[in-house]
Amino acid sequence: MQFQLTNDFIDQIELLISQKDGNALREVLQEYHFADIAELLEELNSDDATYLVKLLETDITSEALMELDDDVREKILDRLSPHEIANELEEMDTDDAADIIAELDDDIQQKVIERIKDQEHAADIQELLAYDEDTAGGLMAKELVQVKETWTVAGCVREMRRQAENVTRVHSIYVTDKEGKLKGRLSLKDLLTASEKTKISEVYIPKVDYVTVHTENEDVARIMQKYDLEAIPVVDEEGILVGRITIDDIVDFIKDEAEKDYQMAAGISQDVEADDSVFKLTRARLPWLMIGMLGGLGAASIISGFEAIFTTYPNLLLFVPLIQATAGNVGVQSSAIVVQGLANDTIKGNLLRRLLKESVLALINGICIAIVVLIISHFAFGTTYNESISICIALIAVILLAALIGTFIPIILDKNGIDPAVATGPFITTSNDVFGILAYFLIAKLILGF
Repeated sequence: MQFQLTNDFIDQIELLISQKDGNALREVLQEYHFADIAELLEELNSDDATYLVKLLETDITSEALMELDDDVREKILDRLSPHEIANELEEMDTDDAADIIAELDDDIQQKVIERIKDQEHAADIQELLAYDEDTAGGLMAKELVQVKETWTVAGCVREMRRQAENVTRVHSIYVTDKEGKLKGRLSLKDLLTASEKTKISEVYIPKVDYVTVHTENEDVARIMQKYDLEAIPVVDEEGILVGRITIDDIVDFIKDEAEKDYQMAAGISQDVEADDSVFKLTRARLPWLMIGMLGGLGAASIISGFEAIFTTYPNLLLFVPLIQATAGNVGVQSSAIVVQGLANDTIKGNLLRRLLKESVLALINGICIAIVVLIISHFAFGTTYNESISICIALIAVILLAALIGTFIPIILDKNGIDPAVATGPFITTSNDVFGILAYFLIAKLILGF
């Protein structure tokens, strides 16, 4: 039965915590998964959550800590001593432990590392901290199963049993030479069917996909998605096997990137949560709102430059919102498709070909919309024939312009190392508003001759 966190259950836990009844708490919570424990911790106040973390076994709480929201985990870690944090890290894979260490203040980090009893585990964590967090080195874990190509099958099985004690999930068995350079991978089926005296060099598969410690996370995700991998080995500059990245780490990375891109597309410049402080939320939202304001003022100044038109052709003013809304929508649609293609590495061909394709698409959409507007503007709003024609031609031109801007900007940003997701939000909407209004009145002036 799926776990349901009810108010009654939370009240029961809070009562037992207030009574300091540790035995009863252990009995109640022993049957629950660590993800359920994490869900419970997020509903408790920081002191009660910390009490539970100190009470329960570290093999459960270490996993639960990694499931928590960053802010909740930070508050709990602030209430734990370096020794208690070290105990939690002992139970974690090195990549998770490195993530926890990185969240701590610099003066606490070293104290925690010094209190980790397993010196090899501590050294592995420190090694991972040295890599850029946006690279495979910062994403990988040190736990893996590797065997030497010179071993026999019997010796390989014995060594695998020893190594597997420290590996939570064995996705692959990697084969290296005596220097530790990655040579290939080993099929479990081939291992089980081979003679005990057979050398690993005779049965391993030399073809293996891998990344280097400096490969960017987005490229790692793309490779694992393309080849449908559950794990991928990581090598250093000399080809020596130093770690592996598993699918759960990539899923977490993709989720974080999607959340960041979604916020950026909405005009939020920082990674924020709904329950962050008002000041932090304001600082994240205000910059783009200010840009939108400047764009609006720019559009207003353009309109004021054509104020003479409103005396002779007042109906043109009625269609300004239509021009702005259509330009913004078309620009966002075009940029969203391009950004998605860049993220998935499906944008093929040169820029000119992409722009041509979007132009044809925009032209078709523009003509369809213009026909509808032509009929409605003439019969519902009483515009003259010339006014309706100028509105429709301007609408087609604005749609073409918005599509080109929406396509061109993300690609240029990507080529210059800037996250193209920034182009799917207020940036595109604001620029298309300004250029759309300018094109609208210039075309109307050209046709109507005012």
